[in-house]
Amino acid sequence: MIYFNKPHLTGKEYEYIADAVSSKKISGNGKYTQMCHQYFQNKYDFKKCLLTTSCTDALEMAAILINIQPGDEVIMPSYTFVSTANAFVLRGAKIVFADSMDINPNIDAETIESLITPKTKAIVPVHYAGIACDMDKIMALAEKYNLFVIEDAAQAIDSYYTDSNGNRRPLGSIGHLSAFSFHETKNIISGEGGMLVINDSQFESRAEIIWEKGTNRSAFFRGEVDKYGWVDVGSSFLPSEIVAAFLYAQLEHLDEIQNKRNSLWEAYFDGLKLFEERGIFKLPYLPSYASNNAHMFYLVFSDLNYRSKVIEDLKGAEINTVFHYLSLHKSPFYKEKHDGRNLPLADYYSDGLLRLPMYYDLAHSDIKIITNFFDRY
Repeated sequence: MIYFNKPHLTGKEYEYIADAVSSKKISGNGKYTQMCHQYFQNKYDFKKCLLTTSCTDALEMAAILINIQPGDEVIMPSYTFVSTANAFVLRGAKIVFADSMDINPNIDAETIESLITPKTKAIVPVHYAGIACDMDKIMALAEKYNLFVIEDAAQAIDSYYTDSNGNRRPLGSIGHLSAFSFHETKNIISGEGGMLVINDSQFESRAEIIWEKGTNRSAFFRGEVDKYGWVDVGSSFLPSEIVAAFLYAQLEHLDEIQNKRNSLWEAYFDGLKLFEERGIFKLPYLPSYASNNAHMFYLVFSDLNYRSKVIEDLKGAEINTVFHYLSLHKSPFYKEKHDGRNLPLADYYSDGLLRLPMYYDLAHSDIKIITNFFDRY
């Protein structure tokens, strides 16, 4: 069986976890948490980072930070994971879903302005497969209408956007806030885990308070206040030192992991070009402004029945593949709340997109087997 995903261990995860345990400080915001924060701030020039127990938690913190209130509207793609919407629904927001682009599943930035109303509070672009959304257009709209931009960068570690001035900027560094995931299916993992990135300095001190259950506990431990107490809303968003220790072992090998994943991605692309030319499926498309972090390799088939047949055929060949999101505007929970607009491209990806196996320990010989499989169609 060629599995869809296998978590990769770099070699020092157990050693660092043992070190964290022996330090007698395993509840969070200790040595390894701080080392992870420093790593991201140094490598990607993020202004402030806070590890979280999941990307979902990071998004929920973002919703609190921008003070989402009942009735506020938040624009995001329909083709995304439920956490993108849930974080804002929990605060009472109305989700206004946008369609995807025809070239890839990212939000169609050209359609956003028509969705903005006096109640709009934020835009949440999702960098699907680690491929950048058109951030110049999105940030220009945010400035024009005084909106917040929260990047859902769950899949976008070590991926970049080249802006109109030629500046190559890490995804997650462009919006006011951004959220990353270190779930076991991501490039860099800690089992579960995430991170909130704060790029707008107005949110820095409050983010730390929300992260620490609504208290100024972190400031107390730094000696900035003589006691700490409950000063705001918040929750227990920070992960344990065990999670942070695992993550730091991964970060030490980020470049190695990225190089291997990119080589696998290129092998897929080269091996499958012929079948795209035959019209069997469409391959991933990267706009000129986007880099590739090789988070996933996907194919897009013409319809649901064709994709379902391919999944079954692959399963019969002991190749494990999965489809991805279902359009949120048609979900049982939100379809009655949606404004009724058709979003055909979100549905197109819901029905046609198929994810192939992608993980560090996947062999090039495995990719050869997978790509050769499509010669039967």
